[in-house]
Amino acid sequence: MLTKTDPVDLTGFSVPGRGNGILDVFRRRYLLRLLVRKGVSTRYRNSALGWGWSYVKPLTQYFIYFFVMGIVLGRNNGIDNFAVYLLSGIIVVNLFNEAFSNATKSIVDNKALVKKIYLPREMFPIAAVIVAFVHFLPQVAVLVVVSSLVGWVPSLLELGAILLGALIVILFATGLGLIFGAVNVSYRDAQNLVEIIKMLATWGSPVLYSYDLIARVLPDWLQTLYMMNPLTSAVELFHYGFWFSTTDGGLQPPPNLVRDSLIGLLIVLAITAIGQLVFRRFERRFAQDL
Repeated sequence: MLTKTDPVDLTGFSVPGRGNGILDVFRRRYLLRLLVRKGVSTRYRNSALGWGWSYVKPLTQYFIYFFVMGIVLGRNNGIDNFAVYLLSGIIVVNLFNEAFSNATKSIVDNKALVKKIYLPREMFPIAAVIVAFVHFLPQVAVLVVVSSLVGWVPSLLELGAILLGALIVILFATGLGLIFGAVNVSYRDAQNLVEIIKMLATWGSPVLYSYDLIARVLPDWLQTLYMMNPLTSAVELFHYGFWFSTTDGGLQPPPNLVRDSLIGLLIVLAITAIGQLVFRRFERRFAQDL
């Protein structure tokens, strides 16, 4: 029998509820796969079109923008293959908006699991981002078909630009999702702020217009900040990857696209690190606030 003075051997035990954050998520890939599979399989459950909605919704959005911006406002006359230009920008913003929005709601939507068992809480926003990426792939398939119809034959450099653009968006949505997902547990106003950010993402990046229009109205220093916006870099990388080679060279890629893209990548890596710190700070209150 142990007495009050006898030491207790805690070898082999770990303090419950503590972990290594994002690193633990990828150490428990089986749980991550389960959450992703659940998110994908329940997305369109009991719907007639099912995965067809992954095509219908973005295409509907595309045709509205194409009619308003391309035909009514005449932007299709100033940009060669405006259909490819517009679609390649829209799917980037759609990926960010869906991943960011879903990650913000992920903790609250999984409150039953959060309150009952311990697992790395970061797993929920990361799984939400991966699910958004899965839904992004059918949109890429449509873009590939449309681009191929106008003569797109990708080079290794263009494929690298596409992959870098997707990586920037995924990391950006993950970092912001960690921050807003954690804050949203205690302050549900976060979801309203996310809607504002999503609107700014659509209009604050060169999706519905070309970047050179911004250069005409902004001073040089503000234009530089605009081009360093990670979403701007990602959109322009997709334009370079899918659209630029199909044109006659009228509108050139941004002059400092490589520099701005690398800066954007550093920014999203910093945001992801900050997101992890904020998430860990709020995490201790999740169970009681839910």
